[in-house]
Amino acid sequence: MDIAKKIKQIREAKGMTAKEVISAVGMGAAMYSRIENGKTEPSLSTLEKIAKALGVALSDFFTDEDVNTDINSYDGSLMEKVKAIEALSDDEKKTVFSIVDAFAGKKKLKDALSNVLTDVK
Repeated sequence: MDIAKKIKQIREAKGMTAKEVISAVGMGAAMYSRIENGKTEPSLSTLEKIAKALGVALSDFFTDEDVNTDINSYDGSLMEKVKAIEALSDDEKKTVFSIVDAFAGKKKLKDALSNVLTDVK
C-alpha cells in the first residue's frame, strides 16, 4: 500500500475530515489533497506532522497491516480542541490546564493505589 492511500485510510478510519488534518498540520488544502491523492510525495517532516495529527506512529504509514483505529469520538477532533485552547487568554489557558492536571493527577493516584493493592494480594 502506498503512503497516500494509507494516510487517507487512517484518516477515514478515525472519522476525521481532511479539513481537521489540514488545520492540525497547518498546511494548505491543495497541498494536503495532492499528498492524499498520491500526486506528490510529502517530506519526512510533513509525514511526522500528519502522523501526529492522526494520532498514529510515523511507521504506521509504511505497513500493510491495519492500524489500530479504535478511538473514541473525542479523539477525532482533539487537534481542533488544542488549537482552540491556544487561542485562549493566558488566564483561561491556566484554568484549562489546571482542570487537565487535576484529572491526570487523579488517574495517576488511582493507578498507583491499584498497583499497591495488587501487590498486597
